[in-house]
Amino acid sequence: MKKNILSILASALLLSFSLLLPSCGGGDTSGSSTETKEPPKSMVAEEKAPIEVSEDGTTVTIRLTGDDLMKYNLNKIEVKEGQKIKLTLTHIGKMPKEAMGHNFVLLKPEITIEAFANEAALAKDNGYIPESQEANIIAHTDMVGGGQSTSIEFDAPAKGSYKFMCSFPAHYVNMQGDFVVN
Repeated sequence: MKKNILSILASALLLSFSLLLPSCGGGDTSGSSTETKEPPKSMVAEEKAPIEVSEDGTTVTIRLTGDDLMKYNLNKIEVKEGQKIKLTLTHIGKMPKEAMGHNFVLLKPEITIEAFANEAALAKDNGYIPESQEANIIAHTDMVGGGQSTSIEFDAPAKGSYKFMCSFPAHYVNMQGDFVVN
């Protein structure tokens, strides 16, 4: 099992280095100069606020984004106990989900991200959601690739501090945050 995890982490590192190489020069032979290219859209400004509460306070709409640089636009989400959560995850990058997939997984408070992530890395056939850990998940989205979105609805759990993460192999290192219920 250790060998499988090390193999997955090594693959993730190689993928990361391959993403950096085009920025080191050369690369583009399409005839367009690098000066006319649009910069990467990491943490792009959104038309609407990423978190909105309904006028009556019962519903929270969350617009979470993930990008090709393995970053969420939010690292902390605060809600109130019992509120209905409407979360949409949009992958604002261009890479396919097989290479740079993202999801949102909200874990129960006693579960550590690292332990969950190690099992998730081995659950490719189940969208990196390990069946053995489903009882430890409060809510999760499907895995999406560049340009795709997915949405879920769930009720905010009891007051407390929870962790959310992307369960694609090795993404949890950068793609995690606190989900605080007041």
